[in-house]
Amino acid sequence: MNKIYLYNATFINLLSLIAYLIQNNVRPTNIKNNNYNPSLLDELITLNIPDNLNLFQNLKIKNPDILKVMYYVFLSDQANKELIIFYFYLNFLKYSNKVLNMRNLNCVAKTLKIAKYVSTEAHKLKGFLRFEELDNKVLYAKIEPTNNVISLLSEHFKKRLAGEYWLIHDTKRNLISVYDKKDYYLIADCNLKINLQKKDQEYEELWCTFYDTIGIKERKNNRCRLNFMPKKYWKNIIEMRNEIEKSS
Repeated sequence: MNKIYLYNATFINLLSLIAYLIQNNVRPTNIKNNNYNPSLLDELITLNIPDNLNLFQNLKIKNPDILKVMYYVFLSDQANKELIIFYFYLNFLKYSNKVLNMRNLNCVAKTLKIAKYVSTEAHKLKGFLRFEELDNKVLYAKIEPTNNVISLLSEHFKKRLAGEYWLIHDTKRNLISVYDKKDYYLIADCNLKINLQKKDQEYEELWCTFYDTIGIKERKNNRCRLNFMPKKYWKNIIEMRNEIEKSS
């Protein structure tokens, strides 16, 4: 049987589970969130670790960079990311903060690579994300990222657009971030119906005209542009809609 330890899909609960497994000298072969669909050969183990136990505090991670790397891997779309985090932490116990420089270890190198990929995608979306105004004056933006970076984007726009009401909608995960001028709240499985007003059409056309005008035709380099602006983001970028229509 394939023993699979379950957690409640939150980062804090995953850390608590890791702390519990290490305290009890358990080396898991698999860790999954409780939405996992098991096969006939899987043995699911639910420890029901109470939240008030705060086992994650026993991890004693004082370096915020270590915790940041683990959190970014948690946000990734990587298979077996929980095990990757677990064994990265074991290496942290052995080498302390030096582990961040030990790319000769396959586990560490893989962890840092995934964390960087998540960070890079979040950074790109901070520039590619486009808000549109709803009929109730709320700003709305739609994204479909590879990784679950909506919390990272929300932290950014909480500071950037502090005086506005806004929504960021991850349609791939059916997850939405709602900001009320004080803080943002993540809501899962939200059946959201959006009514976009066409009063912004004129501004969108002006923006597209500006984008086309500042481009230098003789210096156009599609390969270079795809490196900085991957095509998977185009359909949610206003200025790229005309180009999508031309290529379709």
